[in-house]
This record gives sequence, structure tokens and C-alpha cells, in this order.
Amino acid sequence: MGAAAAGGHALRAVGDVVSFPATVAAFVEALLQGWAEARAGLLVPLLRAAVLLCTAMSLIVLAEKVFLGAVSSVAKLRRRRPGRVCRCDPDEEAAAASQAYPMVLVQIPMYNEREVYQLSIEAACRLTWPVDRLIVQVLDDSTDSVIKELVKGECERWATEEGINVKYETRKDRAGYKAGNLKEGMRHAYVRACEFVAMFDADFQPPPDFLVRTVPFLVHNPSLALVQTRWKFVNANDCLLTRMQEMSMDYHFKVEQEAGSSLCNFFGYNGTAGVWRTQAIVESGGWEDRTTAEDMDLALRAGLLGWEFVYVGSIKVKSELPSTLKAYRSQQHRWSCGPALLFKKMFWQILAAERVSVWKKWYMVYDFFIARRIVGTFYTFFFFSVLIPLNILLPEAQIPVWELIYIPIAITLLNSVGTPRSIHLVILWVLFENVMALHRFKAILIGFLEADRANEWIVTQKLGNLQKLKSIARLTGSYRFKDRFHFLEVFIGLFLLASACFDYLYRDDYVYLFVLPQSIMYFAIGFQFVGLNVSED
Repeated sequence: MGAAAAGGHALRAVGDVVSFPATVAAFVEALLQGWAEARAGLLVPLLRAAVLLCTAMSLIVLAEKVFLGAVSSVAKLRRRRPGRVCRCDPDEEAAAASQAYPMVLVQIPMYNEREVYQLSIEAACRLTWPVDRLIVQVLDDSTDSVIKELVKGECERWATEEGINVKYETRKDRAGYKAGNLKEGMRHAYVRACEFVAMFDADFQPPPDFLVRTVPFLVHNPSLALVQTRWKFVNANDCLLTRMQEMSMDYHFKVEQEAGSSLCNFFGYNGTAGVWRTQAIVESGGWEDRTTAEDMDLALRAGLLGWEFVYVGSIKVKSELPSTLKAYRSQQHRWSCGPALLFKKMFWQILAAERVSVWKKWYMVYDFFIARRIVGTFYTFFFFSVLIPLNILLPEAQIPVWELIYIPIAITLLNSVGTPRSIHLVILWVLFENVMALHRFKAILIGFLEADRANEWIVTQKLGNLQKLKSIARLTGSYRFKDRFHFLEVFIGLFLLASACFDYLYRDDYVYLFVLPQSIMYFAIGFQFVGLNVSED
């Protein structure tokens, strides 16, 4: 009986062994059937919907580019220069007396700007304007006592040796960051006598005739609140990162700012290289630190009160582009997160504004925020980094050729018109912008959700005289690996690489030619092989 039981036990074991492969096969078959049903019933329809969504977004982006490009082109062809639209002729007879010149305040906010403080203070003090009608206000938020002494000494030198009215101002803490610094600067009693305020970040060097060419616009046109000028980059040739930034910034100034000024006398203030009417700042409520886009915040509030802006692209102010990827990423986070949070806070205020036309409200809401910043950023990231590789795995959801090739080419060409000298870099620039769109989209989400980093403010690192790169910028052995590693970019790079390999091996098309270069750019940024690696010592 014991033997029979043992035999039965052995038989069951053998039976289990015999049935095990059949069980595995049935399980695998069930998985495959479930995948097929999920693929046909859920994933493919979702992907097709995503294709339609991206098609709609691409048309929105293309239409916005064509529209702004057409407006700026017509303005140039008709020679609709600011001087012809707004009166800006100086009164030569009255100009003989210094009292004919309005009082102007030049503000220079700075924070531990060891490399550039001398450049900005010198440029401000050399502005062509009567000494008794000019106040240079250096707003120093530095936390480094050595740098504070250097900046203070430079201000005292110009005041003593050159007779310039330089005011060196500090405060107890950095509450509100740049906005708080500017707000505190406006509270000093001597500011009340200043009719206009020119603002320059610490790395900006205005030409001597800057005030002579900008202030007359405000003097002769009482409805004008702001004269914005163009940025000229002294370090555009330093590395591939700065060359690609130059392409984006040139488009912004030559097309977006030009079009906004021509369409409805409104655009986003760039935070520097501009001159404000003091009355407009006061009437708009002054500087606000509720977002990291304090410049755009002030411009929106002034625009909703009916104030007008003019962009003068012929006046160029020297400035510096971020030369390190770390500095550029922090700048782009601020420039994307701040506007998203600001749009959330001011949407209903824009719609309810009574002093501006419906057309101007439409431009602010749709073109300025939705099409340019939200739709454009999401489309750039999602289409090239998510939809195309997913389409390789799920080819049932076909992307039309015109959507895959023609529209992106058209958008790229329209974006690259600002910098003809860099047209040979346009493919690298597109790949770079596609990767940065991920970073910008994350920042937009953080802004909308008001997450922990919504009001993060990191001052963009500046290197000053980059003609001495050998002594300033260098590869350092102490540059920690974790500071060079960006997980999300590397992860998406691996996903794109796998998709490209799958397409090359198993599909009869050439989509991998789009995906493989994009994966390489993701790795280049993920491991921080773009830009300069600079010692922070």
C-alpha cells in the first residue's frame, strides 16, 4: 500500500511535469492574445488619435510661424521702421541745454557677478547723456563679501574720478530675487525724479548712444510705455551650444518681437536692454515676484492697461549667451516655467480687460501663450521623441509623409531665417531643440501645477571676456559624473535607439534615419557633451 501511494505520488509528479509545458504554452498564448486585443482595441486607436492631435498641432505651429514671418517681412518690405511709426526726432534747438533732457535712471541688478560687473558698470557710465540728468543705480544682491567690495569700489571709482552719479544699493536678503531687487530699487527717493528707467542685466553693455536713440520715442509718444532693443551676442562663436542659441534668439528678435510690435504694439519685455516710462511701471503695480517671469508679468499688466510698446531692432546691445549646458538648462527652466504660471494666474484677467481690443486679447492668449509656448513646445517634444518611435512599433497608425517630412521642414526653414550664417547647422539645431523641448515641457508642467520648482531662480552663470577661454573655461577632473548625467534624456535616448534598431532590422522603411540622430543628440545632452565644461572654483 505504501508502495502504491509512492507510485501514485510519483505518477502525479510525472503528470505535473508532463502538463507543465502545456500550461506555459497556454499562458503565453493568452498573453499574446491579450496583447493583440489590447493593441487592436486600445493602443492603435490611441496612437491614431495622437497622430491626428500632432497633425492639428503641427498646423497650428506652422500657421503661427507663417503668420509672424509674413508680418515681419511686410514690415521690412514697407520699411515700416519704428521711427516712421512713432515720432522720435530729437528737438535740436532745445537739446542745447541739459534741462531739455529728461532724468533717466539706469538700473543694473546683479548677483555675484565677478566676471562681468566692470563691463556693465562701465558701459552704463559711458552713456551719452548729461551727467546731471543721469543716475546709474547698481542693485547688488551679492552674497559673496569679496565681490560686494569689488562692485562697491567700482561704483565709487566712477563717481569719484568721472563724476557720474552712481548709487550702490544693497538689501538684507534676496526676497523676490530679481523682481524683489528691482522693486526695492524703485523705492528710493531719488527715483521719483526720474521720468524713464533703462534696465540692463549685469552682462549687458549698451552702446554709448543707447539713450539718445531710445528715449526720444518715449518723450514724443505719451502712449508708449516701453522701448525694447535687440540683443547682440559677444560669445556666439564660442561653441556649438552658443551657435544654436543664437539661431533661436535671432528668430525671437527678428520675427516674434518685430511682429508683435507691428501687429498690436505688444510683446513680452525681455527683462533687459529696454527703457520703461516710470509712470507705466507705477500704474501697472510695479514689479511682482509671483513667478520667475517678472519681466513678462509687468509687460502684460501694462499692456492690459492700454500702454503700447515699440521694438527697435536696429539698436543692438552686447550680451552673453550661456556657454555651459547647466546654465542654459536653468535659464530655459525659468523662461518656460515662469510664463506657464503667469498664464495660469492672468488668463481671466486678460479676458476681462476693458482697455484693450478683442484682437489684442486674442493675440495675447492664443499666439503669445498657447500657440508659441504651450502647443509649440509639446508638439516638438511629443512628435519627434514619442510618436515617431511608437509608430515604428505600431505601424498600423500611419503618419502621412507630408506630416513626417514637409511640415517639419517648413517649420525649420521658417525658424532658421534669423541667422543665415548658421544655415549649415540647421539639422543639429533641430535635433537640439527637440531635446530641449522635453526640458521646457517639464518646466511648463511644473509652472501649471505650481510644483516645488515653480519659483526656482538660479542666476545664469556668466564668463565675461570669453576671448580668454584657455584661462577661464577648462575641463576639470573634479566635475562629478552625477552633475553630467540627466536620467530622463538618457532614458529617452535609449528608447529612440531601440526603436531605430528595430526599424532597421524588421521594417522596410527609412524612419530610423530620423530617429537614430535624435537618439544621439539625447545622449549628447544626457551626458552633457554639449557646451563648455567650466570650473566653478
